[in-house]
Amino acid sequence: MIRVLYQLLFTLLLIPAAPFLVIKMLRRGQWTHGFGQRFGRYDAPLVEELAGRETLWLNAVSVGEVNLTVRLVAMLRQRLPKTTLVVSTTTTTGMAELKRKLPDDVLRIYYPLDQRSFVRRALTTIRPAAIVLIEADFWPNLLWEAQAEGIPVLLVNALISERSARRYRKFGMLFRHLFASFDRVFCADSIDRQRLISLGCRPDAVDVVGHPKFDTAFQPDENPLDVRSILDQIGLPREATVFLGGSTHAGEETTLARLYLQLKADHPDLFLVLVPRHFERANEVARDLRGMGIEVVLRTELPSSPPDLSVAPHCLIVNTTGELRHFYREADVIFIGQSFVEGGGQNPIEPAVHGRAIIAGPKMETFKAILPRFLEQDALIQVPDAKELAVAVRDLLDNPGKRANLGQRARKVVEDNQGALQKTADGIVARLSEPGERSSPKII
Repeated sequence: MIRVLYQLLFTLLLIPAAPFLVIKMLRRGQWTHGFGQRFGRYDAPLVEELAGRETLWLNAVSVGEVNLTVRLVAMLRQRLPKTTLVVSTTTTTGMAELKRKLPDDVLRIYYPLDQRSFVRRALTTIRPAAIVLIEADFWPNLLWEAQAEGIPVLLVNALISERSARRYRKFGMLFRHLFASFDRVFCADSIDRQRLISLGCRPDAVDVVGHPKFDTAFQPDENPLDVRSILDQIGLPREATVFLGGSTHAGEETTLARLYLQLKADHPDLFLVLVPRHFERANEVARDLRGMGIEVVLRTELPSSPPDLSVAPHCLIVNTTGELRHFYREADVIFIGQSFVEGGGQNPIEPAVHGRAIIAGPKMETFKAILPRFLEQDALIQVPDAKELAVAVRDLLDNPGKRANLGQRARKVVEDNQGALQKTADGIVARLSEPGERSSPKII
């Protein structure tokens, strides 16, 4: 009955949602490439490449999961040389990152829409020995169809905030059976383990391995971006102090802009860099800041000759994808986006690896497994509101030594928390080596 209701609701909701999904893909570009894959249809070369191969299917939902997946794939390729790895994603930006970062022998596809026939076609084509889901982004039909085929499903870096857990419990009739279906679950700490068990995961299936996002921090970058040359191009002096808002959401950019204007009088060399989480919002953000009297330069519209920065306060808006981590390297004080609005914050590990001073707002629920490790070591400042943010930023600007020490402690936290990804890879390989089908309960 549950499955019938889900199929009906999914179809009914997909029809009115389709125009909005198409508009979103159009705005992000390159939507036609692999479009059929979203319906479980694959071209002949891909089908031929998969024929007769043992495959392992990994799903990295979007850009945020790609770096972790790339590191995990590198470990699995060494351990499983005869297995073909297939990595899927749901977004065009995620696909662009997979194409850029994965070797050619790893197949990259789009994750199918969670309609039963689409999922069945995908499973029939890929025929995976197991499915690995990166973080707790899963769809019922994939789990139902995998269970019907006896395909183990493993959940890696199982991040479940308390807010998300409440939503899952609200629909426990559906989700308890889905959580119970996971063959193996790898999570960060004992708190996550207990939360996952409370949602339906079998206790013997949940392993605490630490947080794998720490392991992705030091991965080599084959295509480093020369951010310093970009700053030179817009005429920013080398001695300027850079205040950066990373992966910001609506409302946060204007908050940071107001703070910038307040601080500029006492710190005339201060420069603002904003990196919106969704790059398509860049023009909207630029319009708001210009209305506040701030001269704005877009990353994709750099001037041919350096402007006169003495005319007005100045800001660079990064309206590209995949470049935030490079800009972290050149920042002096960093604000973590989505921490003043609903959504649960952004990853503090990425700026920490560069040894920069980091400030976060109160809403960091998504990273509850990570944030305490920084706070316990005084390696990050968390503020309750915009007023305290202003106090914290001013203090760091006034005290370069304090700023440097905060950044050094942040980097040490990352260095001290390595190893989770190797434990995860070991667990995946061990499960693939086990004979027979999984023993998880049937999903109703």
